[in-house]
Amino acid sequence: MKRRIKTGGAPMRANAERAEEREVEQEFARDPLCFVVQKHQASQLHYDFRLELDGVLKSWAIPKGPSLDPGDKRLAMMVDDHPLGYRNFEGVLPEGYGAGAVMIWDEGTFVALNQTGREESEEAFRAGLERGQFSFILAGEKLKGEFALVRFKRAGEKTWLLVKKRDSFASSEVVAEQDRSVRSGRSMEEIRDSAVD
Repeated sequence: MKRRIKTGGAPMRANAERAEEREVEQEFARDPLCFVVQKHQASQLHYDFRLELDGVLKSWAIPKGPSLDPGDKRLAMMVDDHPLGYRNFEGVLPEGYGAGAVMIWDEGTFVALNQTGREESEEAFRAGLERGQFSFILAGEKLKGEFALVRFKRAGEKTWLLVKKRDSFASSEVVAEQDRSVRSGRSMEEIRDSAVD
């Protein structure tokens, strides 16, 4: 268990945050797994949260999008796995299931909590899926720090909650309002319009 040091002012807090960021970077030193969050304007706007495991993307649809506020528990409906290469898709899906604009809203790497390597993280992820709870650390452009996925058993096997844990990256900022692709810098409207051209 990490011991928290009380910081006495802005410079000390800034130093503590930089130290925690360095710790997070060190967690990812050995072949990390990837994650992507794709903002998807289908029949209903939602965010597809995808974590790499065993060569595929395990996926959850999050209607309100991820939050950096530990007080928010975001509904996350488990959906079908997607091919690993789908993490690179940004554009417009044609008419049919899931039709609409897709933005690479965030991307980066992750490890299971208290793990540093790919194999240990995958093992912890598999066990977490079985158990119904998985804690992990994200190193994305918008999402950073510790998160957890927790199965909400009373609502069914595919119903999960995505929760931000308290750390230096926790914030009351509404991160879902950051409305540009981390890959292309485009807005949803620009992605939609590019399909018409």
